[in-house]
Amino acid sequence: MDMKLEVVLLPVNDVDRAKQFYKESGFREDADFVISDEFRVVQLTPPGSECSIIFGKGLTSTAAGSVQGLQLSVVDIEAAREELTGRGVDVSEVFHDASGVFHHADNECRAAGPDAEGRSYFSFASFNDSEGNGWLLQQVTERAPGR
Repeated sequence: MDMKLEVVLLPVNDVDRAKQFYKESGFREDADFVISDEFRVVQLTPPGSECSIIFGKGLTSTAAGSVQGLQLSVVDIEAAREELTGRGVDVSEVFHDASGVFHHADNECRAAGPDAEGRSYFSFASFNDSEGNGWLLQQVTERAPGR
């Protein structure tokens, strides 16, 4: 059986501001359904992704900005960072985890620069959307077996 992650729901307060942020960041607008003053669904998709994000009005009671750790895999983290900053997104410098594994939730174990060995899955950069939801770019140049 195949299962694919299709949509991630993001909590936002200002739907129009979030839509503008993602469109300016290069996400493709798939839909914007205004059903009523209390119900609206906006769907956008990151470039090259099969998974989309959805946000709007009347979709969730989760606090805006509370989703953290969403990851976008990129082949060239420096180029992706440059692309996003060129679009006005405030992206951190590239970092890796000082423990040599997956990044920690806080910034304390962040070591400056990409992974010294250039390994896939070990280099990151971070940014927040206009509502405070947290994203990471993760460099993946070679997929792990079975992925």
